[in-house]
Amino acid sequence: MANDSAVFFGQFVRSPGTTGAVAPSSRRLARAIASPVPERGEPVIVELGPGTGAFTAEIQHRLGGRGHHLAVEINAKLAELLSGRHPGAEIVVDDAAELPRILAERGLERADAVISGLPWAAFPPAVQDRLLSAITGVLAPEGAFTTFAYVHARTLPPALRFRRLLASTFEEVVPSRTVWGNLPPAFVYHARRPRA
Repeated sequence: MANDSAVFFGQFVRSPGTTGAVAPSSRRLARAIASPVPERGEPVIVELGPGTGAFTAEIQHRLGGRGHHLAVEINAKLAELLSGRHPGAEIVVDDAAELPRILAERGLERADAVISGLPWAAFPPAVQDRLLSAITGVLAPEGAFTTFAYVHARTLPPALRFRRLLASTFEEVVPSRTVWGNLPPAFVYHARRPRA
């Protein structure tokens, strides 16, 4: 939506280090990143950095009222917007690095999937490490972690470091094909089986 783009861009201008993008993700990227949401059962899905809700809407669609969808957004304005749009998701204003505590407070033991919209290439090494440690700390052994990266930024040092960090943290990391129908074009990392 045009209004979402305006809100997103405004939040980017105010805080580019935490917003990390100038426009919301596309529906095509949302479909690619939400692919590990299980088709059956009552899964626990954790979404990080939902922004204006492009991934949130796709996760809600795939869940169809099942399970528990917990979305962690550090930006209170974006979280408020999401809460009104997606009553089926539990929106929490908090730091994603606090995932173990956030889940424990809700009596949730593990996440079946963690879907991230966080701007990894914008984070310094210590923040990347802290966030990925929090994610692997809550991810079920058979769970999946997905996140995305912009094609134009993949050779930047923080992006290269994050790719190496993923490879050392998970046994399996598979990048998707480029999603050209996104502004800017992006691809998804599908990661499984956290290393001990």
